[in-house]
Amino acid sequence: MAKLHITWVKSGIGYAKVQKKTLKALGFHRLNQTVTHDDCPSIRGMINKVRHLIKVEEESREAG
Repeated sequence: MAKLHITWVKSGIGYAKVQKKTLKALGFHRLNQTVTHDDCPSIRGMINKVRHLIKVEEESREAG
């Protein structure tokens, strides 16, 4: 299963409370922090809500 490395790059100040809660739900505590999640529809939905505040990198693991 592919992994997603998500980095919080822009502050949530001035944005809707729902977006701040989404950042917390993704596991962020401070700016420039990187978290890793499995690539699944629920995580993709959260990423889509705050895509202007984060940077996403995909890591695919190949069987071998």
